[in-house]
Amino acid sequence: MKKLVGYITSSLPSNNFTIDLAYSMKESGVDILELGIPFSDPVADGPVIEKANLIALNNGFKLKDLFEVSSKIGQDIDTLWMGYMNPFYHYGMEKFLQKAEEYNIQGTIIPDLPFEMVQNYENLFVKYNKTNISFVAPTDSEERIKQLVSNAKKFIYMVAYAGITGSGQKEDLSLIIQNVKKYSQTPLYIGFGVDEKTCKEKVNGVDGVIVGSAFVKHIIDDSLSNEEKIKKISLVAKEIKDKINE
Repeated sequence: MKKLVGYITSSLPSNNFTIDLAYSMKESGVDILELGIPFSDPVADGPVIEKANLIALNNGFKLKDLFEVSSKIGQDIDTLWMGYMNPFYHYGMEKFLQKAEEYNIQGTIIPDLPFEMVQNYENLFVKYNKTNISFVAPTDSEERIKQLVSNAKKFIYMVAYAGITGSGQKEDLSLIIQNVKKYSQTPLYIGFGVDEKTCKEKVNGVDGVIVGSAFVKHIIDDSLSNEEKIKKISLVAKEIKDKINE
């Protein structure tokens, strides 16, 4: 069965909402949760997730909120922390991984941490038995892909196009998929521009999809009540999970 990874912004509009949403998404078919750490300059994310980040920060988000949510969901939901390097650096990577161990968070997704810099923290990830997700992109050469994926764990995050999340660009990914599978047995999931309309096409040749903006746009929709937001997002999750496994 092909997998669904779902991204949501932590603590928007509240910690309790995020906890309730996370459990509802799991029940609706989300296999792995990306719990987003709000940041002021989310360079890989499109306008929807960027707006959600800024709203959460303006609402007063602190790392203690991330940890509170994590403490409530980590034992039941396969969760990764998705964020940019700045908060990890300032709080301290080892302290972050200690918290991950405490709350049973499985690892991290840090899009602006280059592969060469990841190596500086490899011993810490091994020490705490946590995974830092590897990225590959259409612009990567075969030689580069071999380097990026040779030790990849949990899953490999394939960026569907050179750009930001949430836009609808298309690129021929057959060669990159072929090269990844040549050098790694780790599951390959595709992200960027995946929603209920595109998921069936995008999942071809890969093991799962990563969905963010298609969920977060409902979190920031002020016309919906919190209950309606959870219901809407859960229906979208179920639709995507069904379509990628048809």
